[in-house]
Amino acid sequence: MTGKTDAVSSVAFIGLGVMGTPMARHLASQGHRVTVYNRTPEKALAWVALYGHRAAPTPREAADGAAFVFLCVGHDNDVRAVGHGPAGVLAGAGPGAAL
Repeated sequence: MTGKTDAVSSVAFIGLGVMGTPMARHLASQGHRVTVYNRTPEKALAWVALYGHRAAPTPREAADGAAFVFLCVGHDNDVRAVGHGPAGVLAGAGPGAAL
C-alpha cells in the first residue's frame, strides 16, 4: 500500500517494543488516530513526543473508542496482563471493536 488511506480509524496500539514501535508509527503515518499504551509509560510518552497522537495510562483507556486494538506483546502472560481485568483492553473496547 502506498500513500495515505481514505478511511481514518481510531486505533489503540498496546506494546511499543522492537516491533510495536514501527508498526504503530506506520499506522500513524497513514493518517489513523493512534493511542498508544506501554507498560513502561516513558516509552509511550517518548513515542508521542516523536510521532504525535496520544498515550493512555492504561490499556482500557487506550482501547476506549478505538475501532481497532492491536497487541504487540511478548508472551502469553503479557497478553493476559494487558487484556484482562478492570484496566485491561477487554474492559475498554466497545462493541464492534476488532482486537
